[in-house]
Amino acid sequence: MSKIKVGAVVYAPQVTVIWGIIADYFKEAGMEIETVFFKDYRSQDKALLDGEVDIIWNPPLAFVECDIKSNSKATYSYMRDTDQDRTSCFLTKKDSGIKTTEDLRGKTIGFGAVDSPQARLIPIQHLRENGLEYNKDYKEVTFDVALGLDGDHEGGEYDALEALRRGEVDACVTTDNNRRSWELSGKLDPNQIIVCSTTGLYDHCIFSVREGFPKDLLEKWEQILSAMDYNNPKHKEMMDMEGLKKWVPGRRSGFTLLEKAVDYLK
Repeated sequence: MSKIKVGAVVYAPQVTVIWGIIADYFKEAGMEIETVFFKDYRSQDKALLDGEVDIIWNPPLAFVECDIKSNSKATYSYMRDTDQDRTSCFLTKKDSGIKTTEDLRGKTIGFGAVDSPQARLIPIQHLRENGLEYNKDYKEVTFDVALGLDGDHEGGEYDALEALRRGEVDACVTTDNNRRSWELSGKLDPNQIIVCSTTGLYDHCIFSVREGFPKDLLEKWEQILSAMDYNNPKHKEMMDMEGLKKWVPGRRSGFTLLEKAVDYLK
């Protein structure tokens, strides 16, 4: 039976449950997984680059880091359907007079954690592309919750929203997914807080694959993964926890905005 080492960061308690279900599913399909857990994405990336694990579940910044540090020799595999074509938005109070990206000039903006692609890096690149330069045309305030997890949580983004409510910042940044979730739960009143700007599309989490991983094993891994069926109750439990309905082929094109941001911010 084929056996591969798969890395995952424990960013929340359910991660170990999710990977237990995935490991059982793969074993039944003829591929054994040894899951290796990490506390943050820097150590997980290092393990992949050192050849200690074969495949890792990566957020965008860690994926780009792997690509840079491996000179693009580390490759990629599948991602969730919900990882494609994501956006982030700038929120402000309805009565603030801020209605466009240009209106953010000279304002104080609350971002998520300093290492968050969706709540800081990509939004900063968005501002740049609309004529607002970092460290010049606006004041940045970061809400650094759980550094090392690449913003793989909503903590810093919600703290930024709270700062907006208190009047400590003029605008804040979050993902459109979080904004919609907060509206549905009543945490955000769309009659009081509005979207003044939205980033371009980007992709989110993706499996990174170590350099030299056998092509036949990767093909088998992808075949088994893509066969996971949301209509199967055993699969649905895990897929609901992980927030997807289908595994789809990954793509590099969805990381262009982030790559530009990483270069811009050095």
